[in-house]
Parts: sequence; structure tokens; C-alpha cells
Amino acid sequence: MAFFTYKGYPLVRKGKQIYYGNMSSDYVCMITIMQTRMVKDLEVADKVKVVLMQTAEDIDVSRMIVKNSDRNSLYEALEVAYSWLDKTK
Repeated sequence: MAFFTYKGYPLVRKGKQIYYGNMSSDYVCMITIMQTRMVKDLEVADKVKVVLMQTAEDIDVSRMIVKNSDRNSLYEALEVAYSWLDKTK
């Protein structure tokens, strides 16, 4: 199955959550659309939360989240997520 990608990392969306990165890697970003607005006939995200999290199964849930940030657009959120994932290589 082929996934949509952004700058080489896969994107998987379910509802208002987008997982960005390879689940087989040590880290993945979870992007949550918190609020949207209408621009003409298109619904656009204007409040987005980005979380960098570890994917190890044996880690305590309270230590999974490494970084988090709030952004004003999906594009900004993807750029932040990309920079975080790129630094974990």
C-alpha cells in the first residue's frame, strides 16, 4: 500500500489526526487539527497541535511525548514536524 508523503515521510490521516513519519522508526509526529475555518468553499485548519513522540513499545506512556507545539496552519505544522523528524535521523 502506498501512502501520501511529504518531504519523503508518509502521511496517514484518520479524522482530525495525521500521523507523519515511519511507524518503524524511533520517532513519529502526531498532528491534531484543533480548529478549522472556511475559506470560500474549503475547510482549512487554523489551529493545529504537533507532537513528536517515541514509538518504542516498552516505553512508559508518560515519557512518549518528546516535544509539542501549536501552529496556525497545517503547512506550518508539517514544516515543524519535518524538522523534528529530520533531526532524529
